[in-house]
Amino acid sequence: MYSFLRRLVTFITLILVQVFILDKIHLFGYATPMLYVWFILTLGTDEGRNKTMLWAFAMGLAIDFFGNTFGIHAASATLLAFVRPALIRLFFIRNDGETFVPGIQSMGAGAFRGYALLGIVLHHIVVFVLEYFSFDYLVPMAISLGSSVVLTMLFVMAVERIFGHRS
Repeated sequence: MYSFLRRLVTFITLILVQVFILDKIHLFGYATPMLYVWFILTLGTDEGRNKTMLWAFAMGLAIDFFGNTFGIHAASATLLAFVRPALIRLFFIRNDGETFVPGIQSMGAGAFRGYALLGIVLHHIVVFVLEYFSFDYLVPMAISLGSSVVLTMLFVMAVERIFGHRS
């Protein structure tokens, strides 16, 4: 029960921070951090794919609701939650049945950086392809994608260092 309440508080806090603070940041007119991805990346492996996808969909839907983005974040967050088990297997070797919370403490800094970066890139590709929805804007989309990935990665690593789960 304590774990669920802690997760719910984190969920609500990240939605509020994303909607009221981070969505207002457009560094150089392109880069917008999407810190809510950290929540999806660091859900425990004991949750299972369906629960993780449900959490991700709910978070994306809430951000879409407040940001008036018509399902872009819900789709990208749900896709990230769907591929997350494969990303974890790619960067972290563990025994079958072993549960853990992905993070710097459990995976190591290098493995977590790779896992987070690949997850963030995948998430952001979906967000920006759906947002621009045209190849006429390929250069601005690529600039927004690259700069937002870098900014989000910096935010995720900072938050993970400060608030990351202890194994």
